[in-house]
Amino acid sequence: MSISFTLQSLVPLMALREAPGLCHRTLATAAVTAGLRSASSAAPQDKRAAITESTKDYKFVERLIPPTRIPDPPKYVGAAPSGWIPPAESPPPLPYMIRRSRMHNIPVYSDLTHGNRKLTLVRKVEGDIWALEKDVREYLKQVTGKELPTQVNEVTMTLKVKGHFDQELKDWLASKGF
Repeated sequence: MSISFTLQSLVPLMALREAPGLCHRTLATAAVTAGLRSASSAAPQDKRAAITESTKDYKFVERLIPPTRIPDPPKYVGAAPSGWIPPAESPPPLPYMIRRSRMHNIPVYSDLTHGNRKLTLVRKVEGDIWALEKDVREYLKQVTGKELPTQVNEVTMTLKVKGHFDQELKDWLASKGF
């Protein structure tokens, strides 16, 4: 079953497209533009309900609005009950810096691509990323006993390591003070 349009049905549609304000006019404005008069000489009254603003009930709305930023985490001496470790008071004196994520976690992630290619990704690196790559290689050589391939992306400031070593790198970075 196909739909066919005739020229007569397309002409009003084309006229409506050319006049975008025509669709949004009220009945009174359409009557005035057509040259018709209103039966009543009185002005039309607005029949909308009045809006009242209640400030005492706003406390119920405030708790539903999400916060504009993530609050600072509470201060812990050691690890938190969840296992989260706070960063050191001052950053370590290294040529590179790794910023925490917006949820205050260390930005080290494991990635699985092409079904079986395991990668570990270190993000939010600032400073000398090549010095970080050298330190990560040395650390992982001590842990695994073999040289692991790494890839540095200077544009996105990320470091990729072949294999899943996210927990080892998170613990190592936390021990350094990041």
